[in-house]
Amino acid sequence: MKNRRDTGPAPAGDPVPAQQYIPPPKNWLTLNGSEPVVIARGGSSGVFPESSSLAYIMAKSNCLSNAIMLCNLQFSKDGLGVCLSDVRLNNITTINGAFKDQQTTKNINGNNVRGWFSVDYTLEQLGQLYLVQNVYTRSEAFDNTQPIPTPDTIVNYDGVSNLWLNVPYDLFYSQHNISAAKYITEYLQKLISNVYYISSPEIGFLKTMDRKVDHNTTKLVFMVLEPNAVEPTTNQTYGSILKNLTAIKSFASGIVVPKSYIIPVNNKTRYLEPATTLVTDAHNAGLQVYASGFANDIYSSYNYNFEPEAEYLTFIDNSQFAVDGFITDFPTTATEAIVCFALTNLNETRKDRPLIITHNGASGVYAGCTDLAYQQAVDDGADIIDCTVQMSKDGVAFCLESPDLIGKTTAATVFMSKATSVPEIQKERGIFSFDLTWTEIQSLKPQISSPFDKSNPPIIRNPEAKNKGKFVTLDGFLEFAKTKAVSGVLININNAAYLASKKGLGVVDAVTKALSNATFDKQSTQQVMIQSDDSSVLSKFQDVPAYKKVLHIRKEVSAAPREVVEEIKKYASAVTVTRTSVISTTESFTTNATNILRDLHSANISVYISALRNEYLSIAFDYLADPLIEVATFAQGVGVDGITTEFPATASKYFRSKCSDDVEKQDFRILPVVPGELLDVTDLKTRPNIIYHPALTVADIVRPPLPPVTPVSQSAPGSSGLVAPAPQGGVPTNVANIGLTLAAIMLFCLLSMGH
Repeated sequence: MKNRRDTGPAPAGDPVPAQQYIPPPKNWLTLNGSEPVVIARGGSSGVFPESSSLAYIMAKSNCLSNAIMLCNLQFSKDGLGVCLSDVRLNNITTINGAFKDQQTTKNINGNNVRGWFSVDYTLEQLGQLYLVQNVYTRSEAFDNTQPIPTPDTIVNYDGVSNLWLNVPYDLFYSQHNISAAKYITEYLQKLISNVYYISSPEIGFLKTMDRKVDHNTTKLVFMVLEPNAVEPTTNQTYGSILKNLTAIKSFASGIVVPKSYIIPVNNKTRYLEPATTLVTDAHNAGLQVYASGFANDIYSSYNYNFEPEAEYLTFIDNSQFAVDGFITDFPTTATEAIVCFALTNLNETRKDRPLIITHNGASGVYAGCTDLAYQQAVDDGADIIDCTVQMSKDGVAFCLESPDLIGKTTAATVFMSKATSVPEIQKERGIFSFDLTWTEIQSLKPQISSPFDKSNPPIIRNPEAKNKGKFVTLDGFLEFAKTKAVSGVLININNAAYLASKKGLGVVDAVTKALSNATFDKQSTQQVMIQSDDSSVLSKFQDVPAYKKVLHIRKEVSAAPREVVEEIKKYASAVTVTRTSVISTTESFTTNATNILRDLHSANISVYISALRNEYLSIAFDYLADPLIEVATFAQGVGVDGITTEFPATASKYFRSKCSDDVEKQDFRILPVVPGELLDVTDLKTRPNIIYHPALTVADIVRPPLPPVTPVSQSAPGSSGLVAPAPQGGVPTNVANIGLTLAAIMLFCLLSMGH
């Protein structure tokens, strides 16, 4: 979990206790030209319950020492402060079990609110409670173990030096004869001397504090809520108050605003709208601007392609402005954006690194295996672009992830009558490419898909490009690759035995001929990889030494005994395995690094993992919902030879960053996690059971010889198994403008699957 490699405080322009960490010179467009600060909302609250000791300690361990720890200050019945995300205790503590049936209704700023309230319990009673995670997408494994902290205990945690107190409900507490101002100035500051930031959404409280604090050491910050919310002191909306920045400057040195105030996201499309002038206007008024609402596991805009660093960079790396800091649940990622990527010319990609191999091109951005997906992959820095070869009924070889056209194309809108069951390929019914002619396939549109588009709520990819792009023939793919700056191509061959014996289609012959026609069997400038889960397919290419054979092992495994390794070497010099075969996981926690890498590397067999995705649902909790940390772990931590990914830009960004270099003198590096380290922090009583994968066996490797291509009587003329003529460059024409709603696809899938 530890990423930081420095021991210093905040950058110039902010009150600091020491001068050890000195940010590198950059032309920041912040108010003072200083590096933006990272404010950890309740510590690393994206992982642990907010304000827990574990959350604060992780935040300090994983960030630079200028990171600021934010405490949302609430009060007990006896007027003592505690750090809790809300005035109500339900959903954030174990109050329901400790004080059942003691809910009350209280008026908070004109609204009647029901629940358990901290102000009804003494600090001693609150000491009987434990914190719980209140975001349902985050792990509950750390619930019921961490007590509620007080502000003075936070600074006693190792390395915590900067504290930010946010007072969200001063008016409410004053109605219960509790003064937040008095607590801070007469009690808390006698115990701790490093309260550098005090914020509140209530102007009356800030004006009171303005007369009490030393402005040389403490900053007052106005916490702006949603535009239509009403500020209780003035009874004006926050949107209207924000129109008079000069007035705000009279009682505050800065403002905190939800990020949508700065860069709005269209509520309907979820794409970014042009940035407002708020940051520039505030800076002109002498106000610092801190943006809030950042979390890796809350998707805001499709523009970011599920890469959280990209969102931070939008707010600090542009020609118009830079915010002065971020309030975030994932402070490690904010630190990465600031230190590793902002205002930095990324290096040339390192040579001592794993290959970046695409999975259907840049299929996280465009429909997989289309011309747009392949071009995007090249632009994003992929080393190897891939084509999984499918066959049409009349023998045209083309690129598509699966022979089932449902989900990857618009086939379900026009060819449902051709849906059938092929148990040799998949359990579900499908519309298969080998049952349609190339002309019929060309009449369809590609369709971007996501493994999470049926989650709740669904997570879909780049809907603006849902049906953009063109299908690419194998010939067209190879010609494309020859003209691009990629190291090579990976040709993936599946279902060869079925196609030969049941459909009269020779996919191996089609690949062999296409590679020869494109002279890949003669040129040595670009690597050709032939991948298959069928050893008999790989054996068909043994007479071309220039081709690198890759055995695809789909099942989860943990080791490769010597006899299995020797069998693999007969067919392949590389292996593609699932990422969980290299780092085992259970209930979204990593558990351990397996022996598969050691076993295969000992025989000089390269190991590639498949497939990485940016969506947080695909990422183990250990990686902090940050795909860059997952890349770092597989590349630097365990040392795989290739990373297969649907988002090659993310892997390329990591490898071109200075923070990927293993240099101890750097202030900050994106370091790999230690598998199982986070799981070790969970309570033994509730810790999930570790799942151990079996070792590979010879039976997992060896397949029967391929059957001969058997002509099928109902096949269309010319379906001999060779590649049929295709449009020049592999780009189809006359594509029908047919669409299918997500709901219709889901309904069809439910009906056809029978559940």
